[in-house]
Amino acid sequence: MRLSNGTTVEAGTSVGGKALRLAVLVAVGLSITACNSLFSKNEDEYAVIEEEPAEVLYNEGLILVNSGAMREAAEKFDEVERIHPYSEWARKSLIMSAYTNYESERYSDAITSARRYVTLYPGSEDAAYAQFLIAESYYNQIADVGRDQARSEKAAVAYRELIEKYPESEYAVEARGKLELARDQLAGKEMQIGRYYLNKHQYLAAINRFKTVVSDYQTTRHIEEALHRLTEAYYSLGLVSEAQTSAAILGHNYPDSPWYKDSYALLSSGGYEPEVNEGSWLSKLFRTSTGSL
Repeated sequence: MRLSNGTTVEAGTSVGGKALRLAVLVAVGLSITACNSLFSKNEDEYAVIEEEPAEVLYNEGLILVNSGAMREAAEKFDEVERIHPYSEWARKSLIMSAYTNYESERYSDAITSARRYVTLYPGSEDAAYAQFLIAESYYNQIADVGRDQARSEKAAVAYRELIEKYPESEYAVEARGKLELARDQLAGKEMQIGRYYLNKHQYLAAINRFKTVVSDYQTTRHIEEALHRLTEAYYSLGLVSEAQTSAAILGHNYPDSPWYKDSYALLSSGGYEPEVNEGSWLSKLFRTSTGSL
């Protein structure tokens, strides 16, 4: 990854499996004495408090990055922005703060810095990378489907925003792949809850969960089971026509699926076969999304 600065400094860490090349402006021949002065009153006398120049603090942060001290580096970059908020060094430090916080797994701080960067500098060459860090920070905190999936949703939103705003960036391809993984996680959660309701014979509640998967997550690996579970739930409610339709769509799109074999066997046990009801919401949905059943 190349930031929009000058000379490159190699960092020994990576984001998203990519080796990062942190492009940073290394000040040559820094004048340590060229610093601002603040005044504080102490016992009726004014003492001069010297303030380190922004570029000195920034380069101290770079030294910490190259030594692997990411937490300390993040603090140094935050100090640049705090003391010199209107300087060009503040902009550079903000993206570096996001990066170093991410590398030290302080994801909340990384998200905060990266989001501020995108808000303040949306047209910057590094804005896509900042958006990528937001998405990655959420993605790395995704829990298994047995737990709350709020971070999966936030990761999906962040990846989608990256793809929409920066479609030609070097991060867009990876974002598309991870967006699908986050969506798969969300679909998995819906399936887990749906199965719970199905086992409790709360068929309408189960149908609502499986319907969400079929409507919103058709490209995930859960679609086949979701169609079969709809067949089960509808059949249990006596809504045979809907059960036949979900089974027929499952068989048409995934004829070799073991879930279709289960659906077919279930209908056959009652003397029915998969058959599309043209008035079903399922047939309308698949005709709209795929152009055919």
